[in-house]
Amino acid sequence: MAEGITVTPVLVATLLAEEERMPVYVHVVDHPQGRVLVDTGMTELHPLVDDMDPQLTPLSEQPGFDLSSIDLVVNTHLHFDHCGGNHLFEGLPVHVQRRELEDARTEDDYTIREWVDAPGVAYVPVDGKHELLPGVWLVPAPGHTLGSQVVVVDSAAGKVVICGDTAVFHAELDQPTTEGQRLVRSLDPVEAWLSHEHQPWRPERLTTG
Repeated sequence: MAEGITVTPVLVATLLAEEERMPVYVHVVDHPQGRVLVDTGMTELHPLVDDMDPQLTPLSEQPGFDLSSIDLVVNTHLHFDHCGGNHLFEGLPVHVQRRELEDARTEDDYTIREWVDAPGVAYVPVDGKHELLPGVWLVPAPGHTLGSQVVVVDSAAGKVVICGDTAVFHAELDQPTTEGQRLVRSLDPVEAWLSHEHQPWRPERLTTG
């Protein structure tokens, strides 16, 4: 177990979904050997998502957030609200599953393609499970997209999973239906951070009175 690893959510946007505003979070993993950003949110508006009325607070405009402090970037997947800030980290390695990168570049109506391949974005395609730093793993989690991955962190308290959209709502981890959701549950995490929930999901623990 790696010591001294923490996960911090950062709210970067809200989107209108079914007449309710949905948060968009990215997550920072502080590790003794580097600072990892999981997903990058959005930095600008685009006609393709006008109907979702994006309200943005990009990382580049957040007081106290130092873009230069990030050493590595991970995309859980390449939908527009997860990769729209990749261009802020020109030249830094952006780790994504190879299948996800191929699909984002070739499938129609998948994402905002110019955000995927914005100038200066340097992808590192990953094939399967990969240890990014000691105690920080990238693990394929198909379901939301075929190339989705989660980030599994061995924190002092136990496993913490950064899910992206592997589960969009807590209920999807309470009753998992996709391969990715079942994977997250099989890891028995102490908590799982979702991109569109304000609070982490935590498993119900049986108690005896």
